[in-house]
Amino acid sequence: MNWEGQKLAEQLMQYLFLASALISFFTGYFFTSFRLMLLIYASGALLTTLITVPDWPFYNRRPLQWLDPKAAEASSSRIIKAAKVQAPKKASKSVKK
Repeated sequence: MNWEGQKLAEQLMQYLFLASALISFFTGYFFTSFRLMLLIYASGALLTTLITVPDWPFYNRRPLQWLDPKAAEASSSRIIKAAKVQAPKKASKSVKK
């Protein structure tokens, strides 16, 4: 799952939980049944879990382009070497008592 897929899964989760909460509340209120309200909300939570938790193919529409290991290692070693060269040296101060 890529970044876009994670964003989509998060948005779907929020909308589905909100919809199931509203539907369960109004159904429970209309039928004056707390049990029915909890069953509908639990069903909505189960449906939300089944939709958002597995890595479905529509979450990976834009796959990430990874570097091959050799190119990544070479670029990271250049960055580390450049950081060592540019790091300022600390001036040693003598402390007098």
